[in-house]
Parts: sequence; structure tokens; C-alpha cells
Amino acid sequence: MDQASVYVPVETLQRFMHDVFVKLGVPEEDACITAEILITSDLRGIESHGIGRLKLYYDRIRQGMQFPVTNFEIVRESPTTAVVDGHHGMGQVIGHRAMSLAIQKARKFGMGSVAVRNSTHFGIAGYYPLMAVKEDMVGLTVTNARPSIAPTFGVRPMLGTNPIAFGAPSDEPFPFLFDAATSITQRGKLEVLSRKKKPAPAGWVIDPQGATLTDPDFILASFAKETAALLPLGGDGETLGGHKGYGLATMVEILSASLQSGAFLWDLIGFDEQGNRRPNMLGHFFMAIDVAAFTEPEDFKKTTGEILRQLRAATLEPGQTRIYTAGEKEYYNEMRVRQNGVEVLPDLQRDIKQMQEELGLAGYNFPF
Repeated sequence: MDQASVYVPVETLQRFMHDVFVKLGVPEEDACITAEILITSDLRGIESHGIGRLKLYYDRIRQGMQFPVTNFEIVRESPTTAVVDGHHGMGQVIGHRAMSLAIQKARKFGMGSVAVRNSTHFGIAGYYPLMAVKEDMVGLTVTNARPSIAPTFGVRPMLGTNPIAFGAPSDEPFPFLFDAATSITQRGKLEVLSRKKKPAPAGWVIDPQGATLTDPDFILASFAKETAALLPLGGDGETLGGHKGYGLATMVEILSASLQSGAFLWDLIGFDEQGNRRPNMLGHFFMAIDVAAFTEPEDFKKTTGEILRQLRAATLEPGQTRIYTAGEKEYYNEMRVRQNGVEVLPDLQRDIKQMQEELGLAGYNFPF
């Protein structure tokens, strides 16, 4: 850990993020939603998508790449489905309203699905399935993203990190929650490595000749130039299943673009043909499944919990101490972060102070 890092209370950072968004013109209720989704990322240990991403939204709103006031328009609807145009508003607000709509439909008809176009970065995908889990439902969320993944046997970045998030309630203190990019890693982790002044592992990123790259600053600057590409989940080629990650990323792209007649691949880069900045025009897909339409919720939770317990009780690999199931580490991490605060690295401290000074936000006794 960097010796200059500090820990800031969760409530302080959440309030600061809320106040930044309000100052930027985000309505009060929407600022609360956005700040809650960001702090949830920090609580769950996904440091790339919490306070570390605040400056990204700050810059994009000021550059006109996304709008602080969200126009959530339902353009097509059936009893169990809807297509939404987010009109380049706040991605978290669009995502929250879309999953809420899917849950509403599932509560009435058993299942609900909502496809979204013209959205912006919506934070951690895993937040939205958790919304369904709290209603005794299964939740699924996927989103496309700016090009950064090369297709198997290719070197040009074409697909985004395109995460898949799936949540299911259990009888344990935490649900099952899988939330992962379909690339071998994701852009946010490279941003974190850049802040920590650490190299990326070999095998994450390749250049146009297929050689591995490890300098995170160089990699981040090279994505838009098409001179660096993440490898799909599984890595290079087919031997370790790279083609499977590539296929999953493509599946996400279809769900995030085809159903809603939205933008895809290089249309998501955030620049027009003349090189001028424009909104990213991201697409999302949300699904909620009401467990009660299939079985008794308590039976579902018991079965799911038993699946998780049996997996964790499996024979250990030599040298290992325990097996985890998806969402478990994040549950324990949240308890630690609530007690100790969120780690704020030196580069992030500078970003926070810059936003605080430029927006005239007083009353924060940050320890830096």
C-alpha cells in the first residue's frame, strides 16, 4: 500500500459525491442514486468504479459528453418488456430506473426485461442484480462499452469489456453475485494500477504485433489509437479458452445493441468522424425473474444456499486454505470498509481536492 494513502469514512465520501453531482446540475434524487451506486462499488472492494470514477463523470458532464438531467424515455413496451432511450443522461439513473421497471414487470408477470440505448457509463453492473435480489428475484445485467477487447486471433480493439452480472438470493447472509468483465481484465483495473504506479501483468494487453504490454499509462493512452487491446477472458488464442471470452463479449454486445437498435463496437468510442467528443451511446440490458413464479422463495434460497455451501466444502487444492463463492468476498469487504473507511490513493486525493476547489464545496475535513 502506498504510504501516502489515507482512509476516508464511507459516509463522508458518499456525501461528497452527492454534493459534486448536485453542483454539476444533477437533480437531488438522481444525485442520491448515483452516489449510492458509486459508494457500493467501494464497499464491495471494486475500487475502479467508486470514488475513483467520480472525476470521469465530472469531466464528461462538463465536456457535454453526458447530461446531468436524465430524460428516461420508454420508446417501446409490452407487458413484460420495454425499450428505453436514455438520451445520454446519467448512466446510474438510467440503470436504476430500467431495473426498477424490469422488477415491476416481473412482479406482475413473472419476468421482466428492459433494453436501453443512448446511455452512459453506469458504474458496477453488479448493483442492478442486487436490486432484484432484494425483491426475492433473480437479476441479470449486461452492458457494452468503449472498444478495448481484440477478437480471438485479432489485434484491433473491437469489443468493450462488456461485463455480465448475475445475482440470486440465498438463505445465507449474502446472495450469489457474479459480476465480471468478459475481458481478461478491465480498463478500471489499469487505471488503478496507473494510480498505484504498478505494471500490468504480462498477458493482459497486446500491441498490434501481438506482443504483451505492461505499462498502464501507455496502455490507457493507446486504446483510442488502436495500438493496444485487452485480451478476452481466457487470454490469447483458443488453448485456454480465449474464444469463449470473445463469444461471451459478443453475446453481451448483441443484448446491448441489437434489441434496442443501439450503437455498437466503434460507434461507442466517444468521438465523431472529425475527432470531436460526443456521448458514448452505450447500451444495457436488464432482466428480473420473480422466483415465486417458479417455486417458493424460501425453497429457492435454501437450494441456492446449499449449492454455495457444498461448493465451499469441496476438496481444497494443496496450499490453499478455503474456497469462495461469488459475492462472498465482497460481503466481508463491505464490513471492513464500513469500519475502516475507503482507501484514497495520492492521485485520487488530488482529483478530489481539484473538484472540491472548483465547485466551492466547503465543510469537508479530508485528511489530505
